[in-house]
Amino acid sequence: MKIAFLSRYQNRFERGAEGFVKELSNQLSKKHEVNVLIGEEADSLTKVLKGDYDIVIPINGRIQSVKFSLGRILGKYKLLISGHSGKGWDDILNIALAKPDVFVALTDSMLQWARRWALGSKVVKISNGVDTDKFTPFGEKLNFDLPRPIILSVGALVWYKYHELVIKAVSQLSFGSVLVVGEGSEQQKLTELGKKLLGERFQIKNFPYEQMTKVYRSVELFTLPSWDREAFGIVYLEALASGLGVVAPDDPQRHEIIGKAGVFVDVFDSSKYAEAIRWCLETDWKKKAREQALKFSWEKQAKQYETVMSDMIKK
Repeated sequence: MKIAFLSRYQNRFERGAEGFVKELSNQLSKKHEVNVLIGEEADSLTKVLKGDYDIVIPINGRIQSVKFSLGRILGKYKLLISGHSGKGWDDILNIALAKPDVFVALTDSMLQWARRWALGSKVVKISNGVDTDKFTPFGEKLNFDLPRPIILSVGALVWYKYHELVIKAVSQLSFGSVLVVGEGSEQQKLTELGKKLLGERFQIKNFPYEQMTKVYRSVELFTLPSWDREAFGIVYLEALASGLGVVAPDDPQRHEIIGKAGVFVDVFDSSKYAEAIRWCLETDWKKKAREQALKFSWEKQAKQYETVMSDMIKK
């Protein structure tokens, strides 16, 4: 098959969507011709039509999805959209307006939700994955010069990731530090809150994707209290593959990802959140965490995508 990923911000940002493109394209390229179009090329219908692709996967949604949906009038390609926007208007437009040949839901709850909006599109479920050879508990670590244990939260510094809830919870504990990894518009606000409530027990840093394996190995616990519209959360899998226990919001999609390798809590209740962190730190999660992560290896997920794409081009 000849496959094109249209990822406008690839190599500029390192969010979940860009990580998805990088990992899945690497796996698929072992057997198929895969191109990742970035920047202006990701929005060029001319470029896609000249490429004579079998499968086109727009990543950036909205106008891009609709544009390449209409492009099927001129090209013979099939359109696949993966639900990285989560349950909201962006993916409603991706499903109902763009009408892809296949829409990929990332969790069971998203699968049920997406079927309500699918008008002629096939909806399947394929979870995101993790490179379990790259993300492991063993290898080089970093020194953050923070009092241990270190509680790690990874995600864009935007309001709906709710990093401030981690800061507030850990401030109720007499021990431990918070390390937030990411960049975004909320950095100044989070920095001020962290220094106010935790002092020297708090840091915000940012690392290239290639360094994140070392980051996970260098902490004792992972948490991300993001909103319930989180499409998936590949960072949970990266943490699990690194042998970390996880404290997460108590919703269906997080249960599906984390399974029995973590603790679920109402993250908006600081006292309960703090107690969940305390309890989780007292447990050795390494074996359960690795076992859970192995269920989501990118090799397994790529085989599912390959099967779906093969069926698409047969029709």
